[in-house]
Order: sequence, then C-alpha cells, then structure tokens
Amino acid sequence: MPFPELNLSLGLTDNDGSVFYAGSGEGKVIVRTDSALKKHSINIIISEQQIGSVYLKTHFEGAEIPAEIEVPTYQMIVTDDKTNEKEIYKVTRDTFFYKQQTKKKGLWSFFGLKFLAPKNFLFENIPFEPLKEEMETYDISRYRKLNKDELTYSFQKDEQNIQIFAGDINTLKVEKGISYFVIVDEKKGQRFIGDILYREKFLKLMPSVKLHIIKRKQVSKEMETDKKGRTDRLIYI
Repeated sequence: MPFPELNLSLGLTDNDGSVFYAGSGEGKVIVRTDSALKKHSINIIISEQQIGSVYLKTHFEGAEIPAEIEVPTYQMIVTDDKTNEKEIYKVTRDTFFYKQQTKKKGLWSFFGLKFLAPKNFLFENIPFEPLKEEMETYDISRYRKLNKDELTYSFQKDEQNIQIFAGDINTLKVEKGISYFVIVDEKKGQRFIGDILYREKFLKLMPSVKLHIIKRKQVSKEMETDKKGRTDRLIYI
C-alpha cells in the first residue's frame, strides 16, 4: 500500500519560545508539522469534436441485420493535475439499438415492384448529453472495475446510466438503458488502461477521476444503414 503524499515545506525560526529554537538567535531549518494529505485528480474530457468512425458489432444473429455498424468517434483528452501530461484518444458517444427494417423508395417502388427495393435498417440512438450546462462534470472515482483486458467506469446521475469502456470493443455486450462511451485505440483499449495505471501509480494515493462532457450542438436520433452496416444517413434532433 503506497504511503500518502505529504505537503511538506521548510521554514526558519529565531523565536526562543519555539521548540525548534537552537539558541544564539540563529534560525534553523525546520519541517512544518502541519502537513496535510493531498489527493490528486485524473481528468477525462470528452469533446464535441468528431474525429472519425469505427465499426462495432451489433450482436444480432439474424442474417438480415448487419453484423456491424459504423459509429462516429469523438476526441477525448486524459490528463491529471500533477503531471499535466495529456493523451488524446478516440471515443464513441452514441449507443445504437436495432429498431426496424426499412425499404428505400426509388425506381422499383415507382413501378410497384417494392419487393425489389433495397433494404435498409433503422437503429435508434440512446445518447448521453449534459442536461443543464454546456459542459458538466461527473465524479466517477468510486466505480472503477479493472481486469487484465478491460477497464470500466460506471455511474448514474439524474436517472442517466453511463459506462466508459476500454478493452476489445467487439466483446462489449450493450444493454438498453445504458449509454456507452467506448474508447477506441489500436491496442484494444490497452493504451488507455496503461495510461490510467501509470497515472495512479505516479500520483500514489488512489486519485479521484472526474469526467467532463461537452454538450454537442446536434445529436443523432436515428441511424439508417445498408446490409453491410455502412451508414446511409443520420437523423439529427
């Protein structure tokens, strides 16, 4: 168990009433006894800036439904208030669930041959956005779960359930009622896990973890894809 980090400072005294007085009117270097524990914070900032996309499995066995769908990713910054080192990651902000099958209107529909119309698939989004401010802060220090391959932070606020997930994105089993922020990197979440463990070790005390989410100007309500999971259109609210 690591020892707590102390805020210690140096001082001088020539007060003969002090227990640190050495005599002859000479000041001696002393260590203050009113030291205090200092607890650091790791800060995770999820921005509104879209920087790419990633394919996620849908976990549906039906042959008609796409095996994976393309989901937008956003910039995420991780830092702490001691080292001030910054790392940039990509993270998803949307959780899509299959809603229904649709058919495109086109030439075949015009001729009454609707059975030949291309089939599309409609997915409903469960987004997580700040409810009051343009940026809101959430304390997730008590909800860390770590094993060898995965790290998750989970919490609830104002009846909103959220989970930050780092690991193999295609092993994540999504559930209704939970909004997922999935961290995407080339090492299946291991870069983020290593980053968090490094900061925790360097900061000594188990740090608090604060999540800052910036509200997006537009949020996709639904997504329509083709059979291969390619995004046809996003419907915004």
